[in-house]
Amino acid sequence: MAPSHVKRAFKYRFYPSDAQAAELSRTFGCVRKVYNMALAARTEAWTRQERVNYNATSAMLTAWKKTEELAFLNEVSSVPLQQCLRHLQTAFTHFFGKRAKYPRFKSRKRSRKSAEYTTSGFRFLDGRLTLAKMREPLDIRWSRTLPKGASPSTVTVSQDAAGRWFVSLLCDDPSVKPLPATDKAVGIDVGRDHLLTLSTGEKIANPRHERKDRARLALAQRRMAKKAKGSNNQAKARRKAAKVYARIADRRRDHLHQLTTRLVRENQTLVIEDLTVRNMVKNRSLARAISDAAWSQFRSLLEYKAAWYGRNVIAVDRWFPSSKLCSTCGTLHEKMPLNVRTWTCDCGTTHDRDVNAAKNLLAAGRAVEACGAGVRPQRSSPGRQSAMKQEASRREP
Repeated sequence: MAPSHVKRAFKYRFYPSDAQAAELSRTFGCVRKVYNMALAARTEAWTRQERVNYNATSAMLTAWKKTEELAFLNEVSSVPLQQCLRHLQTAFTHFFGKRAKYPRFKSRKRSRKSAEYTTSGFRFLDGRLTLAKMREPLDIRWSRTLPKGASPSTVTVSQDAAGRWFVSLLCDDPSVKPLPATDKAVGIDVGRDHLLTLSTGEKIANPRHERKDRARLALAQRRMAKKAKGSNNQAKARRKAAKVYARIADRRRDHLHQLTTRLVRENQTLVIEDLTVRNMVKNRSLARAISDAAWSQFRSLLEYKAAWYGRNVIAVDRWFPSSKLCSTCGTLHEKMPLNVRTWTCDCGTTHDRDVNAAKNLLAAGRAVEACGAGVRPQRSSPGRQSAMKQEASRREP
């Protein structure tokens, strides 16, 4: 069942004036400074077996602002500083709940530059957004309209590695409603040669966005490596390389959005394999291809869109032998070499390896949906890999 109303982020690019860019850069630096100082304080307290919560770090922030060394914190809006302390509290909550690792310090060069403003830190009137400590509204490119009568609850300003500025407005979107129910269901087998193979027999090609721009990316990285370390020329070269990365990421994200929206609109139930992508990318020979396919991003988009529109996403156990099981008679074959892309079962049925896996995933998902139980692992030893793990073990040509 889809929620009655959905909080949706609308992201736009904007072009700040020199004064606005300077103010936002100061804010980013102060947010990073406060976050790291609060994390250090909480880590030190942790070694003494003491717990420091958000209220304590908020009091610390007030005291820091009164010192001569940290008086510059008063020059920026206090709202993003308080918000970063709330984010730190959330990070510790996830850590104590064993849902995440211990929070890490923010790096000046590697960490995302962002600042979050709540309603007290901005003014949104007649389609013009003005942040605290700024006189003029942001020059936003409204690439799409906000929902009628929408009023942002939070505004997040960020700058990516390519130097582009973005603003994200979190609003209630009444237009997101459950889609009419349908009896259609689909099994989805992810891969590298084909991005997706559906139980219907359809194969969706892998665009390989990173591979298409690999030469441009390599050239930009070589030029960056030749610049003097810490020089302005190196910074310029780094931004040029980041622009290539941004181009790849934008195209990949756009393709996945179109693909997941189509699948959610067409099917009531979508069955996927529960893959541990985080562990799979640790293989250096596979990490590049798996990351380019963006399996984790695909699943994330699919799940939240399904929640929006009243669809069901079922994840089948990663040990389920989807490639070795005949989808017609149910015979389980012990061996299925990776070079075998089509095979014939003893029952006489000829299978395409990927389509057969997708059909088996769909059947397993229907069983889960019917009885409400999970698919039990089917393996003979702890070292046995799932079909998808074996599939990913091939080197990319």
